[in-house]
Amino acid sequence: MELHGLDGNGGSNYIGSGCFIRRDAFVGKEFNEKYNMDWKMANKLKVEGSVQELEQKAMQVASCTYELNTQWGQEMGMKYGIAVEDIVTGLDIQCRGWRSVYVNPERPAYVGLAPTTLAQALAQQKRWGEGNIQIMLSRYCPLVYGYNRISLMHRLGYCHYNIRAANSLPTIYYCIVPSLYLIRGIPLFPEVSSRWFLPFAYLVFAKCSSSLAEFLHSKGTVKGYWNGQRMWLYKQTSSYLIAFIDTILKLIGLSNMKFAVTAKVSDDDVSQRYEKEIMEFGVSSPMFTVLGTIGLLNLFCFGIEMCKLMTEAAKMEMYINMAFQIWLCVALVLINLPLYEAMFLREDKGKMPSSVTLESVGLAGFIVCAFASIV
Repeated sequence: MELHGLDGNGGSNYIGSGCFIRRDAFVGKEFNEKYNMDWKMANKLKVEGSVQELEQKAMQVASCTYELNTQWGQEMGMKYGIAVEDIVTGLDIQCRGWRSVYVNPERPAYVGLAPTTLAQALAQQKRWGEGNIQIMLSRYCPLVYGYNRISLMHRLGYCHYNIRAANSLPTIYYCIVPSLYLIRGIPLFPEVSSRWFLPFAYLVFAKCSSSLAEFLHSKGTVKGYWNGQRMWLYKQTSSYLIAFIDTILKLIGLSNMKFAVTAKVSDDDVSQRYEKEIMEFGVSSPMFTVLGTIGLLNLFCFGIEMCKLMTEAAKMEMYINMAFQIWLCVALVLINLPLYEAMFLREDKGKMPSSVTLESVGLAGFIVCAFASIV
């Protein structure tokens, strides 16, 4: 739905492959009302020369030195220096007056490969998160670079992608702090009896129902929507969080980010689990430690509150007044069920490594115990 929305506000952005770009737009030409392309004449153009001469020219173009000391990578072709070169290239083309059109036929127009394991997907999202926030902090920031070139709505559409890494910070807050304050009995949201509870309830209901309706309208399923929400949470709390931290550290000279190519080849066992929609962990990763710690922290908080609820019935009114925090904690526990299964129940090679499980249990337990003991 995002690409459809951008298409109605100036044109969808350029994401990866699956895109046709006019040669005039790609080589840096401006589009204006006087632009005219004689397609019949262009189709009649012929390249003179023997096969050997054409072969030599092709080898020259394909070499690594062809574009040295030229405008390629700066004013022509793909933009260099940013991990998401497709996004910034498309932005530059649209700022020169060209329009893009999003075409989504019923029959798939392209066939390609995508990551089949969670580690591969998160690594790819981390690189994209770094690249998008680099755009926001560079001269290509849509709000500045696109000023008086593309519409405000179009610029805000680009910013939606560019600030995803920074959006990980409030997401982390809502995944950790409300659950911790729940075990302390401290409400962070308006009580159910308060009139200020209605705006919170309306926002949650409106967001969830509208996004579900959009997903179903795009021929998705309820299960697919729930899996999509899980992946959104995992990307926000691991890939984008680390991407944001790495980008800030690079700006102050404490980190040296490198371009990591996403592996998209897997063995038969991984492919079979992928076809069965079983989430693949299998390797140790700092991002898995973050996911495991957050998931177990909410599970511990939920367990503590259930124990209190069974032994302290007189405090039922307090739990009713903290309904929003309880709902948030329960939702986070439910969305992390595949994570708990990978940690404690699965025996296949795609389960969570024992080292990551132990690290996550230790960190989550320490945080919960430390916070609960604060006077």
